Amino acid sequence: MRSLFGLAAFAAAFAILGLQTDVFSQDKGKKEKAKAELKVKVGDAAPKFHGVDENGKTWKSEDHVGKKVLVVYFYPADFTGGCTAQACGFRDDIENLNGKGVEVVGVSGDTAETHAAFKKHHKLPFTLLADDKGDIAKTFGVPVGKGGKASFKDDGKVTEFTRGVTISRYTVVIDKDGKVAAIDAVGKAGEDPKRVADIVNKIASK
Repeated sequence: MRSLFGLAAFAAAFAILGLQTDVFSQDKGKKEKAKAELKVKVGDAAPKFHGVDENGKTWKSEDHVGKKVLVVYFYPADFTGGCTAQACGFRDDIENLNGKGVEVVGVSGDTAETHAAFKKHHKLPFTLLADDKGDIAKTFGVPVGKGGKASFKDDGKVTEFTRGVTISRYTVVIDKDGKVAAIDAVGKAGEDPKRVADIVNKIASK
């Protein structure tokens, strides 16, 4: 009995430290285990990273870090329920966030073309970066799983698309000093924008 309690405590400690998380494979409808050994911690200097935006143009973090509070949110896939709620939440709160000197950037394993369609369909007023090999996510240590296929309907037309990888839902907040102010796995996707606003308020009050 004592050994069972010891194992339970050990597992709980790992869960609290965020060393293991579930990456959801939407095509197979099952969960795949992946170790989340984050390379970046709160207080660290934010790593440099490059990506391609929804217009196919190169986006470099060094052109943005230090100028505003940068919110980089990693999410699994365009046109899925939780990811749409999260994106639209940031869209609906963008004036408030911009007013606090915040720039929002979304990152997933979708292509630039899919990002362009997702951004247009939901009128998203912020950049989406295509991380189809998971390189940006891996820079931070955010878990990356297998890619997959999905589809969306627009004006009665169904479009299928393929994403290179499926990235776990994490949000990183980088302050104006270029330091990581927060890096967290996201619980309820739709509540992430409010949670980020609270973090930004705390940064501003320091």
